[in-house]
Amino acid sequence: MSPPAERDAWDPERYARFRDERRAPFLDLLSLVEPRSGMRVVDLGCGTGELTRLAHERLGARETLGVDASPAMLEKAAPLAGGGLSFARGDAGAFEDGGWDLVLSNAALHWVPDHERLLPRLAACLADGGQLAVQVPANEDHPSHAVAREVASEPPFRDALAGHVRRSPVLAPERYAELLFRLGFAARRVRVEVYGHPLASRDEVVEWVRGTLLADYEKRLDAGTWAAFLARYRERLRAALPDDRPFLYTYRRVFVWARR
Repeated sequence: MSPPAERDAWDPERYARFRDERRAPFLDLLSLVEPRSGMRVVDLGCGTGELTRLAHERLGARETLGVDASPAMLEKAAPLAGGGLSFARGDAGAFEDGGWDLVLSNAALHWVPDHERLLPRLAACLADGGQLAVQVPANEDHPSHAVAREVASEPPFRDALAGHVRRSPVLAPERYAELLFRLGFAARRVRVEVYGHPLASRDEVVEWVRGTLLADYEKRLDAGTWAAFLARYRERLRAALPDDRPFLYTYRRVFVWARR
């Protein structure tokens, strides 16, 4: 039996449930950027566009383009366009347009494979003096992510997913530093930040991950199999996490900034 056709499983409302928690890393990323007059900015993986709009306004950019692959996310972003801000559907990993003063990406490029090749492509999109500012989740060792891989490897999910198991392409921070150096950037910063998000209970971790990681499995499964997958994931995750109330959900992220 063939797996069902993939669908857009991104839910803007579910993703926005933890809006404030997701906003904090973006603000930290934006603080790394050196503002310049009349910047041309591209935001790869712009999602619902609110943070893209924020970057556009704070940087006083002349032009900002938000790029995302999800029609549902772009539909939410569309009313924010104007004043030099626009949105377009596209694959962040295949973006090749050049001449940008800032290539920005917040919590999106972990969906793009092969970062050894990705960084040179993004560097080639920059104008002279241009900046690269990227934040990627690096939480693969947390039970919230490890349990998803384990459930995907169980029958019957393994067969329904045709063997697919989501594995992050995010590199070690030291490797990003090496790549930036080899690409000839004049200034470089790579750092790791662990955020602690107080949630009401461990059950809210499921809702958090449903808005991101688990969407990759949902889009590949029919409704009945997805419901069974989610129930199994919830069961195993509850067994792996302490029943603390409130529950501190720790989340590791890697920040990469460089200037030509």
